[in-house]
Amino acid sequence: MKETRPVKISSLNRLPLLLTAVAGLLVAPGCKQENKAPAAGDTEAPAPAKKPVVRLVYVNWAEGVAMTHLVQAILEDRMGYEVKTTMADVAPVFASLANGDADAFLDGWLPVTHQSYMERFQGKVVDLGTNYEDARIGLVVPADLDITSIEQLNGKAKDLNQSIVGIDSGAGIMTTTEKAIAEYKLDLKLVPSSGPAMTAELKDAIAKKRPVVVTGWKPHWKFARWDLKFLDDPKGVYGAKESIHTLTRVGLEKDLPDVATLLRNFKLDDQQLGSLMGAIAEAEDAPEKATREWVKKNQALVDGWIPKS
Repeated sequence: MKETRPVKISSLNRLPLLLTAVAGLLVAPGCKQENKAPAAGDTEAPAPAKKPVVRLVYVNWAEGVAMTHLVQAILEDRMGYEVKTTMADVAPVFASLANGDADAFLDGWLPVTHQSYMERFQGKVVDLGTNYEDARIGLVVPADLDITSIEQLNGKAKDLNQSIVGIDSGAGIMTTTEKAIAEYKLDLKLVPSSGPAMTAELKDAIAKKRPVVVTGWKPHWKFARWDLKFLDDPKGVYGAKESIHTLTRVGLEKDLPDVATLLRNFKLDDQQLGSLMGAIAEAEDAPEKATREWVKKNQALVDGWIPKS
């Protein structure tokens, strides 16, 4: 190997090289550099204030699930909010609004189903108005069952396994159904379950062609999927047609006026809500995707709800 002799550097030439090396160290990767002071008029604009989280609560009922996902998508995609959703039974939902722990509930049934909760929390829950008209609750059976009235259920008690398939025990329709059992002196027991469990039982009974009676309400996708009917209620226990209302905590209109305006504008008819519920029911584990696809197909309707800036 050829040996390379070291090159001698004079003291005069050594100084510029030394200064260059020092400068290189100052800008070497990992070395902290002082930021250059911005020139006058070159300052960055302050970041916009972060919007608060909007807290939506809902019960596991088909129309409430659908409407909650829809409003969530609009708030997130079109209005820049972060949204937190919480599912609970009816009583905790109303309590969370009254305590200010939640902002809005889109599935308040009035004047009958949730009357007791509105009375209990009077002055602590705000009604922003209806979002769906012509709602109805009652007892529902397959259309080919050969009875038309609640009064005739005792004649089918054995075929019905002496039971009415209910939903979650805190729901207003459950309290009303207990009253109906007493009023009509029915030899049937109300069995609590949940909205999805009720429709699963309905599906199984229809597939096996066995009689079944469930606590039912409209709007619901089950009426589009199966041929069903409400039983007549001559005593009027279930009341006349109801409306679904948007309920909020006290102070929402002051704190988040644009959100309150959206919620006031938010209204659906039978066809619109039915198509949304159907899309979500078919999507099963992908409700967010189904909801956003629905928004694309109903853009003009959604645009009309969003407050103008």
